[in-house]
Amino acid sequence: MSLDLDGAGVVITGGGAGIGAALARAFAARGARVVVGDLDERAATAVAEQVGGLAVGGDAATADGIDRLLDAAHARLGTIDLYCANAGIAPHGGPDAPEQLWSAAWEVNVMAHVRAAQRLLPSWLDRGQGRFLATVSAAGLLTMLGSAPYSVSKHAALAFAEWLSATYRHRGITVQALCPQGVRTDMLANAEPDEQLIMNEGAIEPETVAELVVDALGDDRFLILPHPEVAEFYRSRASDTDRWIGGMNRLQQKIERAT
Repeated sequence: MSLDLDGAGVVITGGGAGIGAALARAFAARGARVVVGDLDERAATAVAEQVGGLAVGGDAATADGIDRLLDAAHARLGTIDLYCANAGIAPHGGPDAPEQLWSAAWEVNVMAHVRAAQRLLPSWLDRGQGRFLATVSAAGLLTMLGSAPYSVSKHAALAFAEWLSATYRHRGITVQALCPQGVRTDMLANAEPDEQLIMNEGAIEPETVAELVVDALGDDRFLILPHPEVAEFYRSRASDTDRWIGGMNRLQQKIERAT
């Protein structure tokens, strides 16, 4: 079932900047009532003021943060029609990355989605309607050289979104996974040089991503791919995995020579 944004109640985590802020503006422009959540309450407030929405500061990776956000959203909106699990972090490193970075990636990129679903699903299932949009990134379909914690946690985020869709689609729950490659956000600007070498080429604006999401809300597709080439990469990964890994390894060698 497509979502009519006019009058819809929408909650966005990580809404103070980047893709989250662009989503808030795009949804509000079409009549949605928006709650903007962000760890940076000032940033959330600035976006909320732009869109006539409500700002809620707090950590969406924690149970208390989710409770605070959703309690405020229910009080403001009554009904939450669309939840955008958009907050994410991308720590650099491989197996040698400090354990606290691995834990943080898991909490923000995965458990934030799980904790939100725990709260949202009972009322959605009672209504027979609800929509969960997970910002996964192409790293969840492929990988992200330079950041094992990001790659691993985003694969898990995709797996959770798939599970939700497979389990609840027939009960009116629509789940969509947003999987862009490079997007010109603070996350990209602050990335390590090797990651920027991969992501800068073909990077798009957050507003472009938001418009594609609006379009995807009309046809309920599971995978939202702002970079169409990701679909071909994903098919190659599945159909000839060894060849695909070989290609990624060659890219890794190119990065090592360049950096």
